[in-house]
Amino acid sequence: MDLKKSNAPVNTTTIDKNLVDQPTDNIYQAISVISKRANQINIDIKKELIEKLDEFATYNDSLEEIFENKEQIEVSKFYEKLPKPHALAVQEWLEGKIYYRDTKADREI
Repeated sequence: MDLKKSNAPVNTTTIDKNLVDQPTDNIYQAISVISKRANQINIDIKKELIEKLDEFATYNDSLEEIFENKEQIEVSKFYEKLPKPHALAVQEWLEGKIYYRDTKADREI
């Protein structure tokens, strides 16, 4: 996932309910799928951020010495400016990039 190329809004926007539930014909099912995708995106972003911040980590036992690392601050600012995971998930849903299937419909009665 390339976060720089995402066109998800950074601010809160209103989305037509009919656009959200169009693929499933059920708003609750659509919200459930979007929520699960948002959790996946959040985990990926958090893992990526921790990996980048670990590059700048200095393991020092002295509490008196605190270093400000400008690169670390820039990385943190970049991730703060990104759209939130739920906004990214909604944008993916509206663009049809999320695959889902109804397992209840797959079962035979």
